[in-house]
Parts: sequence; structure tokens; C-alpha cells
Amino acid sequence: MKRRSVLSLPAAAALAAPHLTDALAAAGFEGPSVVTGNLPVFHERLKDELTFPLAWPRAHDRDFRGWKRRARHQFESLLCEPADHTPFAPEIIDEQAGPGYRRRQIVLDLTRHSRVRATMLVPDGPGPFPAALLLHDHGAKFDIGKEKLIQPWYDDTRLASAQAWATRYFSDRFPGDHLARNGYAVLAVDALGWSDRSGLTYENQQALASNLFNLGSSPAGLMAREDARAAAFLATVPEVDPRRIAAVGFSMGGYRAWQVAALSDHIAATVAVCWMTGLKEMMVPGNNTLRGQSAFYMLHPGLYRHLDIPDVASLAAPRPMFVTGGELDPLFTAEGVAVAHAKLARVWSDQRAAHRLRTETWPGLGHVFTAEMQDEAVTWLDRHL
Repeated sequence: MKRRSVLSLPAAAALAAPHLTDALAAAGFEGPSVVTGNLPVFHERLKDELTFPLAWPRAHDRDFRGWKRRARHQFESLLCEPADHTPFAPEIIDEQAGPGYRRRQIVLDLTRHSRVRATMLVPDGPGPFPAALLLHDHGAKFDIGKEKLIQPWYDDTRLASAQAWATRYFSDRFPGDHLARNGYAVLAVDALGWSDRSGLTYENQQALASNLFNLGSSPAGLMAREDARAAAFLATVPEVDPRRIAAVGFSMGGYRAWQVAALSDHIAATVAVCWMTGLKEMMVPGNNTLRGQSAFYMLHPGLYRHLDIPDVASLAAPRPMFVTGGELDPLFTAEGVAVAHAKLARVWSDQRAAHRLRTETWPGLGHVFTAEMQDEAVTWLDRHL
């Protein structure tokens, strides 16, 4: 009887594999390394599809006020969080004398769901004063929020943590206290996840985001609405001139500053430090945003099908805006910053308000808000408020 050779299935697969790989390649098969660096291999094609059709200007859209209404409506529709008109019901729970200003703790209904503690500094004297809504950064540091910007006189543990933060990023200063010494009333409130509203870690940001999405909200949308509410509250404080309120923030706080200016007419001027770029230029291999996690606080799903990042900030035009940052900031490409500054300049120029926009890149500096930068911001605010 003639013997037959039997080939095992694994062996047959091994022999067939090179031929199968060639066939798949010839057929244009996408795999196997479709996701690299947290990006799909087709990410450049996705970026090419983003044409920002709602950006200013378009040939058929020369009515700036009409454009702002349409663009803001589109932006707000993607926040995943409705506007809130809950009465603030504020209560001052602590007030102490400081060096040229009063230190105040206030409890208020920031939203229909959250009654929170805010800190405020009010210059000595009758007022009304110009004011600044201070927006804290992310920094993956959740034990302090408002304390990053206003020295926490009420908590020694947070004071030590906040002082270290001020040393690292703010030339040993608390930017809010510096503004108060220069005649500004200032208010700071924690975003969800920080300080009084803590319980967050770097690793569970994604879980929080997905759970909020399932509940019909989002981290970024909630933060945007809360910041607009904080601006509205600041306008009700008796010592504050409601026509002279600025939004001031560093890093994620810089993002929050121009975002709340885009959403709220209570904001008369904006200082945004170390957060401005074009979207396409930010979505490049190796960028910090591609890690996810913290990015959820600055992510409105679907927004960039309509508007680029500087297009959203342009909703604040022609009100004064100062956008600044360090030349060596590792979070943003030089190209992205240049693209954003050019888009902003086009909008303010079209509204004959180029003198109200300032964009600046500090040579040799990284992701910081130094004493010199703070002094320049105060001088700029004095001129416009």
C-alpha cells in the first residue's frame, strides 16, 4: 500500500502564511499595525476631512453677529450639558483681612447639582472693582485647584502643596493675590475632580469621562457650563463692576479662559496663558494630547467637524484677548501656535479690532506663567479694563 504524507494544520498554516500575507497586501489589507502611538494609520486622512466649515470667514457669511450666533449655537449644542439658571444662593462663610484686600470664602450653588466652596479676594475700599475669574490648570495634580491661584489661608496642608506649585510655575507667586494687590477682585472655583471636589486620579479620568457620557454629560461640557456660571456669579457680587470682568487662566486654565469668553458675555477681556493651537497641528505623533486621560477635559465630541480651536476662541471677538505662552512649551507645536495666532488675528482684524488682540510667544520659556508674564498681563488688563 502506498504511503501518504500527512501535513499538520499548524505546519500547513506556516507554509501558507507568506502567500497569505502577500495576498492580503495585494488586496490593500489594512493590518496588522493599524493603531500606533494611539492613532489609527489613517489619521492623516481623517484630518484632511476636517475643513472647519463654520469658521469665520466664509464667502457667503459676512454678517459677523449672525456668524457668532450660529457658531455659538453649534458649540453649545455639543457641550452635552444644558445651560443652568439655578439661583446661586451665596453665603459668605469666612472673611479675613489680608494685605490690601479681604480674603473671603463663599458657598454657592454653582449648578443645579453642585453647591461648592469658592475663594475670593476683594481689594480694600468701596469699589466697584474690575474683576478676574481665575481658571486653574490641570497638571495631573488634583489635591489643589483654586488653591493654585489664590493662596489658601484656610488650610496648611493645601498651602504647602500650593506653594510648591507656585514655585514651579508662577515664580513663587499666587497670580490671584498679585491681581488683588493691583486692584482686582478675584474669584476661583474648583473644577470637578480638584481640591474640595476631588477623588480623581490620573488613571481614572477615562472612566469618569465614559460614565459622564453615559449619563448625558461630559467632563469638558460640564466644566464649560460651570465656568460660565462662575462668570455670571462674579457679575452679581456688589463690589464688582459687571462690565469689567476678565477671564484669566494658565494651561488648561488658559483653555478655560478663552472658552468661557466664547460662551459668556459677562467676560469683557481674556488672558489665556499656555493653551492655544490649531487642532490638526496638535494631533501629531508624540503629542501629550494623544495619551487621552487629561484630554477629556478639553474634548467636545464632534466640535472639530465644524470649528477649529482658534475659531471657538474667536467667538469672543471683538472683545480684548491676550494669548501668550512659552516658545519651548512641549505641549504645543510651533506650527500649531502660529496657525492659531494667524486665525485669531484674521478675525479681530476683520472686525477692525486688531488693537484688542495680543498674541505673544516668550523666547526661551516653557510651560510657565512667570512673574514677568504676570506683570505684563496686569498691565494689559489695566489698559483694557
